[in-house]
Amino acid sequence: MSVMIADRGRARVGDGEGSVQVALDPNLRIGTAKVFSVYGKGGIGKSTTSSNLSVAFAKLGKRVLQIGCDPKHDSTFTLTKSLIPTVIDVLETVNFHTEELRPEDFVVEGYAGVMCVEAGGPPAGTGCGGYVVGQTVKLLKEHHLLDDTDVVIFDVLGDVVCGGFAAPLQHADRAVIVAANDFDSIFAMNRIVAAIQAKAKNYGVRLGGVVCNRSAGTDQIDKYTAAVGMDRLAHFPDLDVIRRSRLKKATLFEMESSPELEAVKESYLKLAATLWAGTEPRAPAPLKDREIFDLLGFD
Repeated sequence: MSVMIADRGRARVGDGEGSVQVALDPNLRIGTAKVFSVYGKGGIGKSTTSSNLSVAFAKLGKRVLQIGCDPKHDSTFTLTKSLIPTVIDVLETVNFHTEELRPEDFVVEGYAGVMCVEAGGPPAGTGCGGYVVGQTVKLLKEHHLLDDTDVVIFDVLGDVVCGGFAAPLQHADRAVIVAANDFDSIFAMNRIVAAIQAKAKNYGVRLGGVVCNRSAGTDQIDKYTAAVGMDRLAHFPDLDVIRRSRLKKATLFEMESSPELEAVKESYLKLAATLWAGTEPRAPAPLKDREIFDLLGFD
């Protein structure tokens, strides 16, 4: 059974067959900023991608806010050079009385002026990531921190596509998937595509495309995108300078210049420009599990 929900006066069905998700509170809509949610298989480089993309937007003159949505709270690590307090941690210190907080309690300015927030997460097994995202957006709106923002980037935990961690899709204009050129990443991407399509039924989010990361080639990803009808937005190879940037607590834009690094930085600037200009709103049809095995050559 689908759950009927109210959205601006209209009765609508829940997010996907059998969904028990509720509609986004209209008062928590982010506003005029362009909003991107970054998803992908765990450990694929979403935080590295998100942080460098944030800097690229900043280099293009945009006012950027990056929101990490992971209990590990290291999304903004290379931007701020530290593990900043999470929204949930800070709220707990004031017994969830938001009026007692100041913006500097939970927002840190990072490299290139990128404003950084770590939503954090509930204790393991005791809560929902969607609640954490909702509380974070509510706090940002209460302090008017979204009024002067051009770009918001949600960097979301792993390839989890439950209702809680799909919550940023309720806010986003475009979802961007980070994947490597391998079966496991593409399998996870296919699940994320399905989650995006479910949210697109009731919200404005659409799939922007895939960023191929940590990969020499793109042949497997290109097979998949051609089969389902989506776009590859960028390709970042598996370079040692990218690994070293995390160790140095730095974005790629702060690393010592080299021809290969300059090419990667240029690709990030191009990706930011493409997303800002607006990607085609794709609506790919995710494959069945067996179809992915057949497509990518598994017996």
